[in-house]
Amino acid sequence: MKLPPVIEAPIEEPRPTGADVEAVLPGEAAVARAARRSLDGHARGLSRIWPFLGPSFVAAVAYIDPGNFATNIAGGAKFGYLLLWVILSANLIAMVVQTQSAKLGIATGKNLAELCRETFSRRTSIGLWLQAEVVAMATDIAEVVGAALGLNLLLGIPLFPAGVIAGAGAFGILALQQMGFRRLEAAITALVGVVVASFVFELIQAKPDGGEVAKHLFVPGFAGTESILLATGIIGATVMPHVIYLHSALTQRRIVGRDADEKRRILRFEKIDVVVAMSLAGVINLSMMIVAAALFHEGGLAGIDSIDGAYDGLKSLVSVNAATVFGIALLASGFASSSVGTMAGQVVMQGFIRRRIPIFLRRAITLAPALVVLGLGLDPTDALVGSQVVLSFGIPFALVPLLIIAAKRQVMGELVNPRWVTGVAGVLAAMIIGLNVFLLQQVFFG
Repeated sequence: MKLPPVIEAPIEEPRPTGADVEAVLPGEAAVARAARRSLDGHARGLSRIWPFLGPSFVAAVAYIDPGNFATNIAGGAKFGYLLLWVILSANLIAMVVQTQSAKLGIATGKNLAELCRETFSRRTSIGLWLQAEVVAMATDIAEVVGAALGLNLLLGIPLFPAGVIAGAGAFGILALQQMGFRRLEAAITALVGVVVASFVFELIQAKPDGGEVAKHLFVPGFAGTESILLATGIIGATVMPHVIYLHSALTQRRIVGRDADEKRRILRFEKIDVVVAMSLAGVINLSMMIVAAALFHEGGLAGIDSIDGAYDGLKSLVSVNAATVFGIALLASGFASSSVGTMAGQVVMQGFIRRRIPIFLRRAITLAPALVVLGLGLDPTDALVGSQVVLSFGIPFALVPLLIIAAKRQVMGELVNPRWVTGVAGVLAAMIIGLNVFLLQQVFFG
């Protein structure tokens, strides 16, 4: 299969950033030195953990993208607090999957796309690459449309020019990658912090029923077929295929273990990173549904099922300030998740076909479909839903190879998954894939 002409020569060797190598950039060198002190037992407390924090916060952005806004708000508005347990369950599944991805990079020094190329046939690898590129573009549609909608709601900018501005903002965030991974992680974490602060404000304004929140957080329940379908959507859309690839790339050379024991210790630190970051994403998703339940469901606006509807609902039920804060959270989410989607696209191209294009050219290419959607005047919420359907198609092609490779001792070495982990992860993977098949069936035939 002939490769597209835009693809350059084989990728150069990446800049060393491991704990056993002095990194090129000062910030990276500081992280490497701090990690070495931790691994050698010379650091205590938070200073022992901080060099390993970051990759999961980048990956967690995919779990609070604009698509999650729409789903969680619809669930809270229609069914109140009933489906909070679904978000909690989905978040726990996400922790398992992202830990597996991070472990792959730590154990092998390679990312999932590279290992797929080495494990499977060339034809299979090319097929996986092509579908991963389609997934990257679908991801960008959701993120850019969400950010554009945020600009539209806040400033009244028409959607198409708002999409151009959103794309330019993502370019600015990606430029930080040239200054070292730590600055990029800090910028994305700061945007996540904006989303967190925004929903803390919304929670205070909403004044939810604490007893109902606690009850439905741990007690499963449904209210008819529609609630089952929505719960299926929340869980089925939990795993984002592009961040399965990306997380393994974020850990593969960031801090390099010199032997199996050191890799195990790095993995323990990375598990802390996953739990903290994914818990934060889970709290944000829960907050979205709780706010919608307290305000819209109990306020007689159960029909709200769109982001702009939620914005208008906040304005009418609470205040203009509450609606503005919601719009800011949506904008921050769109900027951060769009940058992450572009990074993931770069990883899959480098890994599957050993080629690369400049990351800014990739950003422009993946931005194009989103601008087409906005230029045609399609409904933003419909565009978000459509992008999630495409993502559903891509999940098996990332999740199944991840579990196959993680079970191979010749690849993973001492960090190979024990049989019980493979079994549990396999059951979760089968459930996620099954739910997405059901969702697709409902979309096309239901």
